[in-house]
Amino acid sequence: MFDSIYSTTVTPGEFFLMAAVTLVAGLIYSWIISFRVRSTRRFYLVTTLLPLMVASVITFVNGNIGAGVAIGGAFGLIRFRSAQGSSEEIASILIAMASGIAFGMGYLGYGVCILIGLAVLYFLIAALPIFDHKSVAADRLLKVTIPESLEYNGAFDDVFAHYLRKAESVGVKTTGMGSMFRLSYKIQMKDMSEEKAFIDELRTRNGNLEISILPYTETSGQL
Repeated sequence: MFDSIYSTTVTPGEFFLMAAVTLVAGLIYSWIISFRVRSTRRFYLVTTLLPLMVASVITFVNGNIGAGVAIGGAFGLIRFRSAQGSSEEIASILIAMASGIAFGMGYLGYGVCILIGLAVLYFLIAALPIFDHKSVAADRLLKVTIPESLEYNGAFDDVFAHYLRKAESVGVKTTGMGSMFRLSYKIQMKDMSEEKAFIDELRTRNGNLEISILPYTETSGQL
């Protein structure tokens, strides 16, 4: 089971056996991670097919230095453009690629162990409460839009000191064709029941422009 199915020359039967096992394992893997990794349907389709795509490349490159150099050059000409993914999505893709290498070399047993084993392991570890720290869970993302005429450095310090346990600036962005600024802060409220009063005081400072308080995540603080 853990020996390579490939002989010196890859036969059609060996290739299609590898493809079938890889595709089924990729489908099971994507189904398992869908319970923990929040993403789009297209992402799960990609993680289903990615092990087979990597395995197919490795199958035909394996042992052929010339083909390896040619494929490396071809990928070097491709410029990928995509939105930055979360750490969970990046880890899921790396797991799929690692298993694809094992499948592509004919080690179906190792490929299944990498793909399904790591998916189950991720599922189990994510279910443990050991990383759910209360101090981190209390973090919120505050976004305040202000007119360009307002000097934002220190403009809200007294309000923050009254209502917040901590406030950390995470970015400034122009908006409204450059006529306004959007300030982003990582905050912790002293008392969640005072959230409305906190927003009302901010509104008196920013000219009643847009204010939002959202759960703080790894990617939510990105401008």
